[in-house]
Amino acid sequence: MGRTKASDLLLLKNRAWAEETKARDAGFFDRLAQTQSPRFLWIGCADSRVPADAITGTRPGEIFVHRNIANLVVHTDLNMLSVLSYAVNVLEVDHVIVCGHHGCGGVHAAMGTKDLGLINKWLRNIKDVCAANRAELDAIADPHLRENRLVELNVMAQVGNLMKTTIIQRAWKKRRSPWLHAWVYDLGDGILQELEAVAPGTPLEYPFALDVDGEVEPE
Repeated sequence: MGRTKASDLLLLKNRAWAEETKARDAGFFDRLAQTQSPRFLWIGCADSRVPADAITGTRPGEIFVHRNIANLVVHTDLNMLSVLSYAVNVLEVDHVIVCGHHGCGGVHAAMGTKDLGLINKWLRNIKDVCAANRAELDAIADPHLRENRLVELNVMAQVGNLMKTTIIQRAWKKRRSPWLHAWVYDLGDGILQELEAVAPGTPLEYPFALDVDGEVEPE
């Protein structure tokens, strides 16, 4: 399949961005090519309207990013776990941010009962959060506000899932880092809000606190 005009436009925009960046800072790409030392890992939604660097005002090299549908932290997702392990153990980030957004299509789909095929397996993780918070959600009459609240509950649940990984528990034991953050982004006004911040070493309830003093490989 030949290149489309749309993809050609992206290449042109890339060249313009590269030239503008070099004009502002001649050594930018030379420095960037040497190493990366981001302080943040961003676990966000794959939604095209929520680009981590644009909404946080960060530049290349400042934030390490993993994105999937509805910003989930799933204990069987080797992709996410590999990113988490590299960010925490090699890059030694100081903060891990899980960022959801109001108006999330994944959350909207998970609140419904339509059979969506393969994606049912992924949405099941959000449905579990929905079921666990059924009383609170049912008490919200406005369906839009109810959906937004599930977005927030889902983000906080994913931070809880991060705490349960040996990757995070070992890092907390070894270097008292990273902090874990639950954020939500509002598409309507472009504002980020922190829902909770979890300090390194925060106790976990039984049976999720693991003995991480041994030499067993993480995960």
